[in-house]
Amino acid sequence: MVQKKKGPPQGDPRTDKAIEPKRRGRPRAYEPEVALGKALDLFRSTGFAATSLDDLSAATGMNRPSLYGAFGDKRELYIKSYQRYRDNARALMGDVFSNDWPVRRQLEQIFATALDIYLSGEEGPRGCFTVMTAGSEAVADPDIRAMVQNALTELDKAFAHCFRRAKEKGELPADADPAVLARLASATIHSIAVRARARVPRQELEAIVAGAIDMMIDKK
Repeated sequence: MVQKKKGPPQGDPRTDKAIEPKRRGRPRAYEPEVALGKALDLFRSTGFAATSLDDLSAATGMNRPSLYGAFGDKRELYIKSYQRYRDNARALMGDVFSNDWPVRRQLEQIFATALDIYLSGEEGPRGCFTVMTAGSEAVADPDIRAMVQNALTELDKAFAHCFRRAKEKGELPADADPAVLARLASATIHSIAVRARARVPRQELEAIVAGAIDMMIDKK
């Protein structure tokens, strides 16, 4: 009988923790998915350049040879951490984007979920991995640049789908351009991510979101 392959355990970008799978037999000295979550948490907090291998070793509880054996060098671990962040965020935001709610409610829920992610962190808000750290590394690293561009395009497309559906339902004026509105919504997401990292209070961020939503769907 052929066994079905299982994908990697899903996590939560607010905590960077994965659901630990049940294992049989002798346990490993470390859990790769747990260690990856700890590396992700560290990269989100301090970025790539300011995170040393010693920092990663301390955070994951793995020595350097074990880190190399499990994840490759620091750059490879950073890329794996960013991919983990993208997978977690996609899983968390996917249901909100796919719900067939009125457009105002849907936008409110999307931005509220984003704020939950950006304001998380035991030592303070960490913002968005794409905006706060990967965007900087994208300047010199073509692989990270491609990942960042993919993340930005994916967000634009998700918002555009929301606005197209709202236009078809008569919630937006006939001359509304879903692509333009999508880029405005994405720009708002990026703005609150930066402000969240700067520890702007949630109440102020929610006011920015409310104003942006009014501007995007106002029929007047």
